[in-house]
Amino acid sequence: MQTAIPFLFMRGGTSRGPYLNRADLPDDLDTLAHVLIAMVGSGHPLNIDGIGGGAAVTTKVAMLSQSDDDWADIDYFFGQVSVEDQLVDFKPTCGNILSGVGPAAIEMGLIPAQDGETTVNIRAVNTGAKVKAIVQTPDKAVNYEGTAQIDGVPGTAAPVALQFMETVGGATGALLPTGNLVDTIDGIDVTCMDVAMPMVIAQASSFGLTGYESAEALNDNVAFFARMEAIRLKAGALMGMGDVSSSVTPKFGIVAPPRDGGTISTRYFMPWQTHPSTAVTGAQCLASCVLTPGTVANAPIPNGRPAGIVLEHPAGQIDVMVDYDLTDDGITINSAGLVRTARKLAAGQVFVPSSVWDGN
Repeated sequence: MQTAIPFLFMRGGTSRGPYLNRADLPDDLDTLAHVLIAMVGSGHPLNIDGIGGGAAVTTKVAMLSQSDDDWADIDYFFGQVSVEDQLVDFKPTCGNILSGVGPAAIEMGLIPAQDGETTVNIRAVNTGAKVKAIVQTPDKAVNYEGTAQIDGVPGTAAPVALQFMETVGGATGALLPTGNLVDTIDGIDVTCMDVAMPMVIAQASSFGLTGYESAEALNDNVAFFARMEAIRLKAGALMGMGDVSSSVTPKFGIVAPPRDGGTISTRYFMPWQTHPSTAVTGAQCLASCVLTPGTVANAPIPNGRPAGIVLEHPAGQIDVMVDYDLTDDGITINSAGLVRTARKLAAGQVFVPSSVWDGN
């Protein structure tokens, strides 16, 4: 016997996965984790017994519900399912998958569509961040076709405008969780920062890298990953996050001078693979690192506020518009805006063995 669970299968930004109604899932997080592992097929490099895609960007799950928050319309609960280790991390959120939350909430009937555009106020449950999404809804139906293009996704689609608010310190309680602009760990200077996603950021040159390597070349660099992971684990402890050996956070990023007209070149790690492009949450943290004087980014700070930061990544570029204030104590990040796209790929029921969960 198997248990049927209604789902939408969607691409959100440069990620994809099932979008589920939280009410259709078990309340207990341990049981929920086993359901998501079975659904995705974690435990095999191809996720052959599930609907995952054999990569960290295709084993993500969004769970939606109507929010009881005075500001928010929708609560978005995220689960990062590992490809092979049969683990689920409920600590982080995902900004790319969030790109599909507004459209999915409308498709699920959790919020009514307006004629023309629909604004969906979203609370990211994992981190407490608040995000305003503007979805194209001509004739009160979600439109997925349009002319917006994002690097890392072929073709064009309708834009989904995202404005992230209250993203500083979501995981650690502070912009700079260690209290320092720069920490030296295992001989490498790093900036530990928490904006939308807690991150450890270093200069590519510190590892003997250019910062322009392809994702594939970096994934093949076993020595680099071993050194990076050792630093990430020590940084996690310094950031007050405890033992992070089984957690995908903090994420790791490396930076280098731009070479294609952007503000800075970046590579983002998930953390045990190189992201094929970059994460929306990570992009906000990297952009904030650029804007903060004295960090390892060491990049020219753009004039004007909000500031447009262009991050170069393996698949192209991503633009982040950051509203911020410089203060005597450093920097205050007010909000960050990005444009993403999303597309509904399939809808119906996904099945898990009843021995994992009987549906009650």
